Amino acid sequence: MARITLLLALAGLLAFGTIAGAGEGIVDQHSGSSHNRKCLYEFGREDTTLVTDTVQVSFTAVVNPPLLEIQPLIVSGPSENRVDLVFFSDGYILEEREKFIQDALRLAEDVSGNQTFNTVKPLLNFWAAFTPSEESGVGTGGKPKKTPYGLYRDGTELRAVYYAYPEVADAACTSMGQQCDFPILLGNDPLYGGLGGRFTVITSSILNGPLILRHELGHSIIPVGEEYDGGFAYFGANAYHNLSEPVPWTHWQEKDQILSNMGPRVERSVMPLQIYPWTLLNTSSPYTSTFISSGTFPRYLVRFSLSGLPSKHDLRVELDGKDLGWEPKPGLGVDRWHYDIKLGDGWDPEAGRIHRGGLKAGSHELSFVLLNKDGEGEAQLCSAEVLEFGSEEEFVSAPGYYGVFPTYSDTNLTSYRPTNEDCLMRVVTTPDFCSVCLEGLWHALLARVRLIDSFVVVTHDSAPTGDETEHVEDKVTIEVKLVPLAQFRLDSIQSSLGLSRSGNNNDDSIRALAESESYTITWTQDGIPLPQFTNMTRIEVQVVGGYDGFVIEEAEATKGGSYVAYTVTVQFYTPEVRVDKEGHMSDQRKMMISSRAL
Repeated sequence: MARITLLLALAGLLAFGTIAGAGEGIVDQHSGSSHNRKCLYEFGREDTTLVTDTVQVSFTAVVNPPLLEIQPLIVSGPSENRVDLVFFSDGYILEEREKFIQDALRLAEDVSGNQTFNTVKPLLNFWAAFTPSEESGVGTGGKPKKTPYGLYRDGTELRAVYYAYPEVADAACTSMGQQCDFPILLGNDPLYGGLGGRFTVITSSILNGPLILRHELGHSIIPVGEEYDGGFAYFGANAYHNLSEPVPWTHWQEKDQILSNMGPRVERSVMPLQIYPWTLLNTSSPYTSTFISSGTFPRYLVRFSLSGLPSKHDLRVELDGKDLGWEPKPGLGVDRWHYDIKLGDGWDPEAGRIHRGGLKAGSHELSFVLLNKDGEGEAQLCSAEVLEFGSEEEFVSAPGYYGVFPTYSDTNLTSYRPTNEDCLMRVVTTPDFCSVCLEGLWHALLARVRLIDSFVVVTHDSAPTGDETEHVEDKVTIEVKLVPLAQFRLDSIQSSLGLSRSGNNNDDSIRALAESESYTITWTQDGIPLPQFTNMTRIEVQVVGGYDGFVIEEAEATKGGSYVAYTVTVQFYTPEVRVDKEGHMSDQRKMMISSRAL
């Protein structure tokens, strides 16, 4: 369990190159194609310590939680039977309260509307918890500002955003009780940055805030590891390590892909270059990396991330001296973004227009040439890699194909992922999980949330018999309230709570989801099936001797009383879950009805 905890905390490497359990961080920067990790045993504060083997935070001082103004953003049900995600404000002064609420609402709607967490939204609640800061913004140069949680950047690069006061964040979340399952520290900063671990840290960046949030929540909620190359946290449902063992996601593959005797087919690819320079560019000399190709692959991909480069006239990206035609994402400004340039033969018709054929055998140079001197001090190369691929027959790049795709770690160890690039755990700019991760998300949430929200019992007047010595029969209505999935999603169109105004405005999408899912409901009385009540959430029964109350748990029934046990069993179906070994897709509740029997 300690190892899984460690991997979860370290899994923030994709977006930032560093992760931290708190305070001053745990992992230092990438350098070239390797990582030099340095664990800190102290946060630099007398009242905090770090247990590095499990990445757990221990607080020896009692910290009072900050005052929180809590606003509902998207609320689907009671917190005791939902997974609650809470945005905590940092770097928002009192006058920026409304900005924080709108930033949090935008992020919640972005990750839950029509993508990522959309199908599981009925299992989630989103909240905003505002605490005013004395200063606006996020700290820089390793120094936090006067804010509740002390968010800061270690340097000038658009990379990790750390927190200085984890004990305050922990106290804030704890003070909310069942209303806080996954705390999210939202920094008032318009540019890329964040962190994974106990507290998910993001900024209010319009473009990058949602990308970082959905990726980090994938680590913490499901939980799964990375799918990108060059990392070190590969675990969970999306990771496969031993080719002699069955493929974990076989149920998502086509039948003709499963080769019992020959073993799984591995898609053919290599990664000759992968670096995280985090270097400021200058006009005096380009940043150049050299790599070796075997010359045996017909197509390849140059992938890199940049910041501080708003114009195509600011930078030229070259491979072996040839311009690759890089252009920045429209409207990006100086924020960070990830870019892919596909080259060679066998891609879609628009790709490979610069270089035809694969890389030749031998040495190659990838260069980043800063053209605008005004960009010095801000223009930065964050990461770069080159991947080579076989033909489409050797490496299926088409979306929707589930196979065994190699992923290469920072130490050049190979693990395997389910798809080429269908998943946001591999490509942060992708808005959706692959089916394997999405299935894992359902299981993770339904391990915390019961499909049956509650029982409601309504009694009716006793039927008169004319003889006080005879038994009376009371009519009792038993209604079971289910989490609004399947056909009950339609009810959510009109019943959504919170500030969200766009979360349920796509009625057609909700109806389509409802039609693809189903609830099967069965009832029994003292173990005897009641087929007349199949798929009914409300039933009416007769209580001989008169109704005298009910209990939910059988153990609460008093000895000597007269009880009738009504059991409801609910089975949920969604096409997004194909295997349910733990029984998360079903729920059962028993109600003991007491009668005034003579």
